[in-house]
Amino acid sequence: MEMAHRFRGFLPVVIDIETGGFDAGSHAVLELGAISLNWHHDRLIIEDRWVWSVEPYAGGLLDPASLKITGIDPTDPARGAVSEIEMLRDFFSKVRANVKRHSCQRAIMVAHNAAFDQQFLHTMVDRTSVKRDPFHPFSFIDTASLAAVTYGHTVLSEICKRAGIEFDADRAHGALYDAERTADVFCHIVNAWGPLPEFDSDD
Repeated sequence: MEMAHRFRGFLPVVIDIETGGFDAGSHAVLELGAISLNWHHDRLIIEDRWVWSVEPYAGGLLDPASLKITGIDPTDPARGAVSEIEMLRDFFSKVRANVKRHSCQRAIMVAHNAAFDQQFLHTMVDRTSVKRDPFHPFSFIDTASLAAVTYGHTVLSEICKRAGIEFDADRAHGALYDAERTADVFCHIVNAWGPLPEFDSDD
């Protein structure tokens, strides 16, 4: 199975963004986790994992309630945090390489409650003026919506339980861990769906 054929020329990339609050226009991004996918014996699987700790941008707000949920200490030097610009350039470079390798046209974001992550990603790109964003500008694949139809639930931990996927609540709200579980859910749904029928279409 070719990724470009299965997803209409798009390369799905699973991401999770941990932030200092809910307002993309004022709250800082603190972590970004991403998962690349591939086919193995006609099954969609996790291929690679990336994670960046991000320095809060100058003037970015940090809500103590959000920091308590994520457990992130933005001042901890052991985080090895990088600037938004450095993170985005590295992330986009990796994604573009995979887009090319899979003969896709561009990437499409897969995330849980994806509108939230897409809004923060777009705001970072606008703030930093980083070029060559490989992601579709407005489309995304939301696993919360997919799971509402497939499992009758939208909370990631409960979805994993219903899908038979291990979920460790103590590791939740880490960008890489949440991205991995989201990728597991997405792969589970795609693989359960099975191969696509042949459609008579030029698109």
